[in-house]
Amino acid sequence: MSLLIKNATIVNASKKSSSEKDILIEKNVIVKIGKSIKADGVKIIDAKGKYVLPGLIDLHVHLREPGREDKETIESGSRAAAKGGFTTVVCMPNTNPVIDNCMIVEAISKEAKRVGLINIIPAGSITKGQKGEELTDMFELKKAGCLAVTEDGMSVSNSGLMRYAMEYAKMVGLVVMDHCQDSDLMGSGVVNEGDISMELGLKGDPGISETIIVARDIELARYLNTSIHLQHISLARSLFLIRAAKKDGVKVTAEVCPHHFTLTEEAVRSFDTSAKVNPPLRTKEDVAAIKKALKDGTVDCIATDHAPHTYEDKEADFDHAPFGMIGLETAVGLVVTELINQNIISWPQMVEKMSATPARILGLENKGKIEEGADADIVIIDPEAEWEFKKEEVASKSKNSPFIGRKLMGLVETTICGGKVVF
Repeated sequence: MSLLIKNATIVNASKKSSSEKDILIEKNVIVKIGKSIKADGVKIIDAKGKYVLPGLIDLHVHLREPGREDKETIESGSRAAAKGGFTTVVCMPNTNPVIDNCMIVEAISKEAKRVGLINIIPAGSITKGQKGEELTDMFELKKAGCLAVTEDGMSVSNSGLMRYAMEYAKMVGLVVMDHCQDSDLMGSGVVNEGDISMELGLKGDPGISETIIVARDIELARYLNTSIHLQHISLARSLFLIRAAKKDGVKVTAEVCPHHFTLTEEAVRSFDTSAKVNPPLRTKEDVAAIKKALKDGTVDCIATDHAPHTYEDKEADFDHAPFGMIGLETAVGLVVTELINQNIISWPQMVEKMSATPARILGLENKGKIEEGADADIVIIDPEAEWEFKKEEVASKSKNSPFIGRKLMGLVETTICGGKVVF
């Protein structure tokens, strides 16, 4: 059925419309935008008082399938994404087995198509089995449907191999996404190294474990004249390096996660393992630096690093519990509450960082914008609605979030993907 969204305040990365407009959708395309559009036989959605944005795109999501369907499945992750306003997600390759060959990519794509809620783009692993020893067949991964490669969960520690990976990916046309963390420096660290880690008796992960890889891979991108996308940046020093590299013309983009601009290392004092993430929560100075970098454009994207885990896994002690928290369903609320309502970024800047720029990085020309001829991927948000993130209402299969019970502003009311209402 065709859709007609009435009385929409349209927010694109370029601007927020000053007057309400109607949006006519036929099949999976926006066919007309204007005043008082009339159409027969269409489903009407009244968006008066709401903001209508292009569907959100998350470059960094863990769906756990194949291998850990007890934590999340493509179906449950799709529901969580749709509820959070996301119409396209890139799923990370650290599954079991690893997404390192075309058969697994094709299986994920087939299941995503069966579920039929959102667009799921598998990211391939940089190395076979994520062992850091031998590059994957990136031609085959691209042919099967990958748009990016990453070793997420760890870095490629061998600098020479990382060089070849970046050259190979450039030749194939794949985005290299980089988990910036020197595993030797990180060691068995579970929280940010500093006064709090010493006070709590928890092993620390020093900030240089991140900044050394950030610096290395910026220099590789500079030398090879290729691009690099840096994942879940958490430190002021990393942002300094990225800002300087961009000024020099290095083709580097960077993402940050909502938990890294809303929480500090103080959150681990409770020993709540939902606050155990990788990279770890940092200092209040790092949080302030991330907000500044979002405001001035140093940070290109906001991604969730949605990392579901079972209750039993997270019930382990802090040293042994897995890293990660869920994030798809709280991203909009945290961005509105912590950034937009605090005058750090605007609504158009939110669209830029959560839809338009991710679409550009992935080469999705018809996504990330609301205009005639674009894909009908849309999210409708009530900017004034206050809501509580309740455990019993979580769509994800896992519930590991330190934000459960928190009240947030900005409620996703409707998500449309490919012209179909999916939430």
